[in-house]
Amino acid sequence: MTTTAVALAVLAVGTPVAYATLGDEAPAASQSKASALVTRGKAYVETRLLFGTERPDGGPDVTDRQFLAFIDEEVTPRFPNGLTIQDGRGQWRDSNGFIERERSYELTLLYPASEARVRNAQIERIRDAYEKAYAQDSVARLEERTTVDF
Repeated sequence: MTTTAVALAVLAVGTPVAYATLGDEAPAASQSKASALVTRGKAYVETRLLFGTERPDGGPDVTDRQFLAFIDEEVTPRFPNGLTIQDGRGQWRDSNGFIERERSYELTLLYPASEARVRNAQIERIRDAYEKAYAQDSVARLEERTTVDF
């Protein structure tokens, strides 16, 4: 056998054992980590909104100054306890089949799960306001229940 053949044989025999060992230990470790997370913190909802900056109507892109003014006027009054904004790069396929890319913002909001109904209406007003102000087709919304410990 050549050196390459021996190396391949060792990998073929050893790899399933290595993965089997990893597979046996991972669930227990994951369960203990999940238990630690569940017992700590309070029930919250994490909502992420994804704002594009390119205007489909051909107008100029939304600037940082415009976006921060939008946050000050539309978001902060509804979520004064805090929020997080991250810069991003978005991509999607448009109705003509072309891949579109644009600068974007990701807004993260955390609020108690008990406030979800009230917050839902506020978040929808934020989305509508941005779509109208900057001629956007949509503002994506992602939501997840979580636990938070401040």
